[in-house]
This record gives sequence, C-alpha cells and structure tokens, in this order.
Amino acid sequence: MEIGIIILAAGSSSRMGRSKQLLEIEGEPLLCRCTKTALAVSPGNVVVILGANEKPHRDVIEKLPVQILSNYYWKTGMGSSIKTGLNFLLQSGAELDAVIIMVCDQPALTADHLLKLIQKFNQNKGCIVASSYGNSNGVPALFGRSFFSNLLLLSDDQGAKKLIQQFPRQLEIVEFPNGLFDLDTEEDYQQYLGNK
Repeated sequence: MEIGIIILAAGSSSRMGRSKQLLEIEGEPLLCRCTKTALAVSPGNVVVILGANEKPHRDVIEKLPVQILSNYYWKTGMGSSIKTGLNFLLQSGAELDAVIIMVCDQPALTADHLLKLIQKFNQNKGCIVASSYGNSNGVPALFGRSFFSNLLLLSDDQGAKKLIQQFPRQLEIVEFPNGLFDLDTEEDYQQYLGNK
C-alpha cells in the first residue's frame, strides 16, 4: 500500500513564545523526531509543511529524505497546509491509497501508533481512521483515497478534525491516550519533561 504522510509544522508557536518545532525531546528537536517517526512508516512519501521561522526549521530536517514545502499562506490556517501537502503528493505521481495527517507537537507519537492506523485502514479501505484521546477524535488521522477531494475542499481555517466530525459513519478509531500530550505552552513542555 502507498501511504503519504503530511506533517503540519507551519505554525508560529505563539502560545509557546518560542519555536515548539525546535524544542528538545530526548536529545533532538521535536520536528526532527516526528519526521523520523513518519519516515519509519512511509519512507517514500513524507511531506513536511513549513511556514513561520522556516529557515531554522528547514535546517534541522534538510538532511532527512523528505519533501520540505513552504506554505506562504500558513497564517490562514491548517487547511491551507493540508491542501499544500496533498496537492504536492498527488502531482508527484504517487498512487496513494491513503494519506496520514499529523502535527509536530505530539511528542509521545510513535511509528507503532501510525502503523495501527494503517492496519485499521487495511480492514476497511473506505474509512477515515482517527486517533482517540481525551474524549476526542483527532490527529494523527488517516484518510482513504475516497476522501482526498474532501480534504482539498477544506477551508484554509479548517483542519482534519472537520472531516472526522463530518463522516461519523465512516470513522474508525485507534486509541492514543498519550495524544493528550501536545506542546502548546511552556508549561506543557515542562510538564511533559517532568513526566518522562
């Protein structure tokens, strides 16, 4: 199966006050860590979307075998980054069966969890597979090919969650309790380090 992975890393980390993409987790920048996690699952079709602070973010992943794209409209919202990544993958000629959308601020994300999304999709190829944590379903989430047109029609200010909520009957879930750890503020980061 051909699986594309789009890593959304264009945000400005305004609530953090410094780049969350460069926060050190177990000795390496968070963006580098999550990119390696994606590569472990889909070595040929990983796209990283950058926006704010592009150069320092590009510097930490430029040696990895991924496509790095600049989204000049990143301020308009996640939807613009999703569309940038998916359009690139489709135009690159890859015959994708599905695409995984992930963010770069979930430090507990593992390749094993991404593989569970793919395994669930294998059982029902007409579905969306979302991660479940904290009474919510969200990213990382896998969208089968039949949902690509829906992703491309997202408003710039809408994220993957919009489609997850829109198609409850086609939704499959993989539990990801550690998905609750996302690093939005300095306090989140210090709390995460304290729990390690």
